[in-house]
Amino acid sequence: MLSLLLAVSQGHVPIHFEDLGLSKYLFAVPTPLGEFQLRWYSLAYLAGIVLAYWHTSKMIKAPGAPLAQRHADDLFFYCTLGVILGGRLGYATFYTGGDTGLPSLWAHPLELLKMWGGGMSFHGGVVGVVLAIAWVCRRNGLNFLRVCDYVAVSVPFGMLFGRLANFVNGELWGRVAGPDVPWAIIFPGAGDAPRHPSQLYEAALEGLLLAVVLVLLFWKTRARWRPGLLVGVFAFGIAAGRFVVEYFREPDEQLRSFALQTGLSMGQWLTLPLMAAGLFFLVRALLRPALGSAPPTEQ
Repeated sequence: MLSLLLAVSQGHVPIHFEDLGLSKYLFAVPTPLGEFQLRWYSLAYLAGIVLAYWHTSKMIKAPGAPLAQRHADDLFFYCTLGVILGGRLGYATFYTGGDTGLPSLWAHPLELLKMWGGGMSFHGGVVGVVLAIAWVCRRNGLNFLRVCDYVAVSVPFGMLFGRLANFVNGELWGRVAGPDVPWAIIFPGAGDAPRHPSQLYEAALEGLLLAVVLVLLFWKTRARWRPGLLVGVFAFGIAAGRFVVEYFREPDEQLRSFALQTGLSMGQWLTLPLMAAGLFFLVRALLRPALGSAPPTEQ
C-alpha cells in the first residue's frame, strides 16, 4: 500500500499490482493434504463479524436498547449464517448463468458448497441477515425494526474489511482508467490497461464513510430513538455508494452483455430497491415522533 501512495505522489503511471508486494494470505503451512493458507479474505470476514459483535454489545449498554446481551449473542450466530448462506445463494442466483435456463450454480448444486472458489453477493447477504434478525426477533418478542437499527450501524465494518481483502486478492477490479488517473493499476489477468482500483472506492464509500456516519448518528445524536432512521441511512447510503462505484467497476465477465443491453450493471439494478427501501424508512422515521427519552428495554 505504501508503494501505491508513493507511486501516486510521484505521478508514476501505470502501477503494476505485483509491485505492491501484497500477498493473498497471512501465512501458509504445508499439510499432508496440501498447503493450508490463512487468507486475508477469511480474516476480513472474521474481523468484520467480531468488530460488529463488539460494537453491538457496546451499543446495547446505552439507554433504550431494544435487546439484551443474550439476544446479541443469538444475532451473532444467526447473522453469520445469514451472511454466508445468503451471500452464496445470492451470487448463485444473480451472478452466474448457464445453458439449462437456470443459473449455473443452481444447475450444479454441489458447486454451491465450494465456497473456496469464490463468489459472494452483498445483496444476498443482506437478505440472509434480515431473515436472521427476523428469526431472532420472533423467537424473543423483540422489535424488529429497532433491532435492525442497531445491527445496521455495525455492518459497514465488514464491508470495509471485505473490500480491502478484495483489493489484496487483486480481484473485482475496475474499468479501464484514463491517463488522468495516476492511481490506476494494472491487475493480473485484466490485460495491460491500467484500471480503477474500484475495491478501494467501495471500501471508502460503503465501508469507512458509512461507518463514520452511522457511528456518529448513534452516539452523537438521538437517531436511535427514531425507529428505522439508522436502517434508512444504512440502506440508502450503501446502495448509493454501490451505484456510484459500479460506474468504475468492471462488470462480471458473464454479465457484460447484460450491462450493455440494460444500460446498468446487475449490481446497480439490485441497489435500486435497496435505495428505495432506505428512503422509505428514512422519511418514515423523520415524519413520526421520536420515542421518549427513556423507553423501556425490551428483554
